[in-house]
Amino acid sequence: MRRRIFVGILTGCIVVAPRAGMAQPVGMVPRVVFISVNPNDSFGPGYKTLVDAFRAGLKDLGYVDGRNVKVEFRDGGGKPEQVPGVLAALVQQKIDVLFASSPDNVLAAMHATRTIPIVFATIIDPVGAGLVASLARPGGNVTGVAWDATPQIAAKQFQLLREMVPGNRSMAVVWNPDVIGSAAFFKETQHAAESANVALRSVEVRAPAQFDSAYANISAAGIKTLVVLGSDFTWLYRKELVALAARYRMPAIYGNRDSAEAGGLLSYGASLRDQMFLAASYVAKILKGAKPADLPVEQPTKFELVINMKTAKALGITIPQSLLLRADEVIQ
Repeated sequence: MRRRIFVGILTGCIVVAPRAGMAQPVGMVPRVVFISVNPNDSFGPGYKTLVDAFRAGLKDLGYVDGRNVKVEFRDGGGKPEQVPGVLAALVQQKIDVLFASSPDNVLAAMHATRTIPIVFATIIDPVGAGLVASLARPGGNVTGVAWDATPQIAAKQFQLLREMVPGNRSMAVVWNPDVIGSAAFFKETQHAAESANVALRSVEVRAPAQFDSAYANISAAGIKTLVVLGSDFTWLYRKELVALAARYRMPAIYGNRDSAEAGGLLSYGASLRDQMFLAASYVAKILKGAKPADLPVEQPTKFELVINMKTAKALGITIPQSLLLRADEVIQ
């Protein structure tokens, strides 16, 4: 009898010990690699704020960078064409999760691996971009947080700008058609302009070198207001785009609050910081054993209207009371 009890206790210990070891292997810290669009210090405090939000999201769920998780950063040294090579080297190592916030980097990660989980954030139309099979059931090894609920947000931005600066019968849209998913947002702006009987001019910019001439042409055409479609591209170069709008005294609306904070007249869109914070929860779930294929893509439900009062005064614009009452923040 004593022998059977001893064997039973020993067997129980053998079963329990490996389970504890599997939950937190000694000396094994999961690695999360953040694939940046560029070196993470290239675009000032705005980028750091997003990274901090990502780390805060992990910490909120018990994963502290440097303690029980290791968050690393990789990029192509400012050259997007080098990212695939960086990823090819990474997948040969022990990586637990890859994270990316641009569609090109997510696609590069998908080409590099079909097994390592990939989490994304701030992505325009992830289904149309070919990143997931559907929002409800992503399939494969990719999931995350979409930039906007639907492309119709572009029509809302158009309407807000018209409300801010009524009476204009022409408007320009600044956008990068090479950004995956942007075409659907541009079409929504077109439909809104047609309904309002406003002539809309498409201004395509694919590189910063095109900014000066693009804005000069808009001004020469007599167009006074413009919509800058939200994307990782226009976010990265928000300071340049805001400065040009100020130089040509053009009221403009942007897709993220960082542009309004940089001096843009107004912005309307989902909070990028909230998205990065939320994306961290996907990483945490995957580290705990969840499969990306079973984690539905999250869509934003809250959108921020931010108005820069200082810019409005510089442009001689009186902000309608209706907008001030709806604004989530008014920057003085």
